[in-house]
Amino acid sequence: MIPESLFYTKEHEWLKIDGDLALVGITDHAQEQLGDVVFVELPPAGAQLSAGETFGSVESVKAVSDLFAPTDGEVVEVNSILEDQPELLNASPYEQAWIIKVRLANPDVSKELLSAQEYEQFCAEA
Repeated sequence: MIPESLFYTKEHEWLKIDGDLALVGITDHAQEQLGDVVFVELPPAGAQLSAGETFGSVESVKAVSDLFAPTDGEVVEVNSILEDQPELLNASPYEQAWIIKVRLANPDVSKELLSAQEYEQFCAEA
């Protein structure tokens, strides 16, 4: 089930936008492809993000995958729970396992992202 209230990237990340802030995480599709997550590399608070650039990584028993910034902005908070419980990305990708909170450089970023329906279609075609 793809939550309707979120926005998505073709790199399988989601954003929950609230004003000029957004939570960022990986989608259920992404965690299924990764398999059991064993480590998450998080950026420091205060890091500047540039859309499309790497900001961290997720390591699973199968592979290491880069995380790509879905937008320009500043990391204002990281989900430090993931340092001790990376498996939350498998168990709760849309709720407990958000990765970073970003202050958006462009609050209109949603226009550049995929809706739930567009993301579902993108995954079906991939």
